Amino acid sequence: MFDGVARWWNGLELWLAQQWFPVQFVLVTAVLLPLCVALARALHRVVDAVLDGAVRIVGRGRGVRRPGEGDRGAVP
Repeated sequence: MFDGVARWWNGLELWLAQQWFPVQFVLVTAVLLPLCVALARALHRVVDAVLDGAVRIVGRGRGVRRPGEGDRGAVP
């Protein structure tokens, strides 16, 4: 299986390397930009979930306020 994937990848890499640079740029951007955005969103959700769980376990801590809590307009 890895041999087939390696041959496919080598063929794709060779084809892309032979293209004109602006075509390479557009193709790589069209593939990598959505992948990076999806990875960033997934990482954000994971980190947010882990930190929410940690806050629930440890507690809110001293002096930590959520936006909208406490005195409105008070300067900390």
